[in-house]
Amino acid sequence: MNTEKEKRPRYVISIAAEMLGTQTYTLRYYEKIGIIKPARSSGNIRLYSDQDLMLIRKVQTLMDELGVNLAGVEVILRMSLQLAELQKDKEELERKLEILQASINQENC
Repeated sequence: MNTEKEKRPRYVISIAAEMLGTQTYTLRYYEKIGIIKPARSSGNIRLYSDQDLMLIRKVQTLMDELGVNLAGVEVILRMSLQLAELQKDKEELERKLEILQASINQENC
C-alpha cells in the first residue's frame, strides 16, 4: 500500500497545511512531539509526502471526530505500527510454515 510515490517528499509546509485545513504551527508541533517526520530539502525546508498527509489526516480524524486527545493519538499510532509489524511477522512465519510443510510432504512421497 505504501508505494514509492506516496513516500516521495513533495509539499512544502504551507501547501501541506492548506491541503489539510490546518496551520503550519500545528504541523511543526506534530513534528516536535514526534508524530510526523517530514523530509528535509538541502536548504532544510520541510517536505511532506502523501503518506505524511495521510498520517496527519488520521490524527485529525482521531482528535476531531472521535475526541481522542493528543496523548491518546500517540498511543494509537504507536500501537498501530506495532500491530502492522506483528501482522508482517505472522505472514512471514505462515509463509515459512507452508514451505516447510511442502518440503515434508515431498519427503514423505
